[in-house]
Amino acid sequence: MKLAFVFPGQGSQSPGMMSALTGRFEVVRDTFEQASEIIGTDLWSLAQDGPADELNRTQVTQPVMLCAGVATWRCVQAASGPVPEFLAGHSLGEYTALVCAGSISFADAVSLVEFRAQVMQEAVADGAGAMAAIIGLDDEAVIEACSGAAEGEIVEAVNFNAPGQVVIAGHRGAVARACDAAQQAGARRCIELPVSVPSHCGLMKGAAQRLADKLADTQILAPEIPVVHNADVGSHEDAGAIRDALVRQLHSPVRWVETIGWFKAQGVTRVVECGPGKVLAGLNRRIDRRMDVLALVDATVIDELAGASGEEA
Repeated sequence: MKLAFVFPGQGSQSPGMMSALTGRFEVVRDTFEQASEIIGTDLWSLAQDGPADELNRTQVTQPVMLCAGVATWRCVQAASGPVPEFLAGHSLGEYTALVCAGSISFADAVSLVEFRAQVMQEAVADGAGAMAAIIGLDDEAVIEACSGAAEGEIVEAVNFNAPGQVVIAGHRGAVARACDAAQQAGARRCIELPVSVPSHCGLMKGAAQRLADKLADTQILAPEIPVVHNADVGSHEDAGAIRDALVRQLHSPVRWVETIGWFKAQGVTRVVECGPGKVLAGLNRRIDRRMDVLALVDATVIDELAGASGEEA
C-alpha cells in the first residue's frame, strides 16, 4: 500500500484538541512546550482550554496547528509507524509537511508561521476582508461569480477543496456580492468562515513579499520525503524553488483536488490525515471515494496504522 500523509491548516483547531493522544504519547506535550518557549506563549493551554475566540485568532491558530501536525507525526514515529512516500499540507499545513520531511527545522517553522500570521493580519484592516465557502457549484461557475462581483475590489476563488466546495476570499463587500451571485447561479449554500484574514487572494501580496524576506534568512534543505506544494502541485528539492512555492502560496489558490489527483497518479492508495480532526479526510473522500483515507484522531488509530505497517513489512 502506497501512503501519503497530509496535514491540515486553519479550521481544524478546537479547544481540547490533541487530548486523545496525550495519555499514550508524551511527545505531544513536549512538542507544544518546545514551540511555546520559542514564541513566549503557552500554546498547550490555548489548545486545551481556549477560549475558542483566542484559539481562532490567526496568530495563535497557525503555531498551534503546526504543533498539532508535527506532534501527530512524532506520535506515529514513536509507535514505529510507516514512513509515507509523499507529504502535502493544506495551506499552513504545507509548513508542517516540510518540517516532517526534514526540509525546515521545527524551531525555524515555529518562528516562520508566527511571522506569517503576523504579516497576514497586518496586510488587511480588521473587518475589511472575508472568506466564504461556496457549496454545490462547479469551479468555473464560482470563478465567474467572483469575476462579476469584484466591481473594482478583490474577490477570488482560493481553495479548490473538493468537487462542489470552493472557498472564496477578498474584500468583505465583494465576497458578499460573489456569494449572492453564486446562489443565483445555483449554489446550495454560501457559508462565511470565521477567520480574521482573507488568505490566498491578491490582498496577501504585500504579506507575501515580507514573508519572502523572512524565508531568505531561513535554512531550507532538500526534503527527505517529497512534499507536494499548494501553488503548483509539484515537489521540489531546490531551496529556492521551495521558498518561491511558499511565497506564492500566500496569494495563490490551494489546489487540493489536484493534489489528491497527483497522489493517485503516483500510485498512492491511502491518504492519512496527520493532525486534529477529520477535515481533510472528509474532503479526500469527496474527491475520490475509491482511495482509502484515514484520520489519526486517537492513539488507537495510530497503533493500528503502525501494526498494519509492521505486518506488511
